[in-house]
Amino acid sequence: MAEHRRGANLPSIGGFNRTVVLDAVRRSPDGLSRVELASRTGLSAQTVSNVTRFLIEAGMIVESGTVVSGRGKPRTILRLEPGSRYAVGVHVDPAVVTYVLLDLAGAVVASTTTSTPTADDPSEVVRTIASAVRGLVAEAGVDVDAVLGIGIASPGPIDVDAGIVVDPPFLPRWRDVPLREALAEATGHPVLLEKDVTAAAVGEMFLAGESAARNFAFVYFGTGFGVGLVLDHEPVRGVGSNAGDAGHIMVDQGALAGTPDSAGTRGEVGAAVAPDRLVRIARERGVRFTGGTADDTAPVAADAVNAAWDELAAAIDDGDAAAVTLAAQTGAVMGQAVVLIVNLLDVDRVVFGGPFWSRIASAALPAARAAIVDSPLLVPKHPVAVVESDRGADVAAVGAACLVLDAALSPRASALLIGR
Repeated sequence: MAEHRRGANLPSIGGFNRTVVLDAVRRSPDGLSRVELASRTGLSAQTVSNVTRFLIEAGMIVESGTVVSGRGKPRTILRLEPGSRYAVGVHVDPAVVTYVLLDLAGAVVASTTTSTPTADDPSEVVRTIASAVRGLVAEAGVDVDAVLGIGIASPGPIDVDAGIVVDPPFLPRWRDVPLREALAEATGHPVLLEKDVTAAAVGEMFLAGESAARNFAFVYFGTGFGVGLVLDHEPVRGVGSNAGDAGHIMVDQGALAGTPDSAGTRGEVGAAVAPDRLVRIARERGVRFTGGTADDTAPVAADAVNAAWDELAAAIDDGDAAAVTLAAQTGAVMGQAVVLIVNLLDVDRVVFGGPFWSRIASAALPAARAAIVDSPLLVPKHPVAVVESDRGADVAAVGAACLVLDAALSPRASALLIGR
């Protein structure tokens, strides 16, 4: 890394004992005493005392009141100081780039968007993103030295070792964009690059804390359809960190088949529920869009799809029968694909989320849940929880920032990634 980069914050947290203590405090909203910390972490009282002194001086935890428990002197309670450090999350989508700023507790304190650069000029991509990151941090009134790093969630395939966005199918002009190193140079912050579906799953797991499911599938519905996987509390990345491409699973499209561009009833789930295709189906079924064209079967540009999706969401909220039915059929088709994943991995929790999911969830989630739990093909006999992420449309950007928080705060091997 270049010498001028601001990477000092992460090494200052470094050390297994520090991350163990900080993670324990983070997971305890009511705070912990030093005695409780020693009990929970297995560290000696002297080590806990030394580590907490360091973290207090670093401003990352604070002494907050005392409690009396049985005999002996009152115990001082230690709590996380959320405003002491921050992480930036960036989600690159064909329509927009979303930026979020999270505090140490994982709360979103600021967000913004820019149009997605075409990547004809990779340096322009980096300039656009770097400028937006600087603006986000400055407008939030946050000291740049309090920013631990930047996480980027990108459509795959990516080359995580080289930090390169290779050639995402929905970003046809993005080929071999060296995003990680170039953005680190431009901003002075450590940068992590992750596939969007994996970032979303990491965010879901990190922010759930102690209540995080041990095994779950995160069904990500953005411009593409993918599945992020967590097994035994660890995200499944695969050999090249491109795991989760589930769009080619074959499903019975039911009422979504045959129009406007497919023949027969079976097809790939990703193609069947592609947002631009669903917009065309919605138009054909009478849902009114202000941006409609004379040729409703023509491909729809990414930004136009995003705008149309807002109108589809409004129609669902208004109880438009065609819009509600389409959303339910979409959820049911996705559910069919998820049954195969549940069977394969024997998970007991499925979380739906993503920028296009959140706007149709009210109608799509019940249909997806029914398609999964009532499927005659479902093999596991244990209950399967099917829920919606509460991270909202920005789930991938939030997840990207959580990659940085996780690397800094969690006493796991993922902490090694931040220096790559």
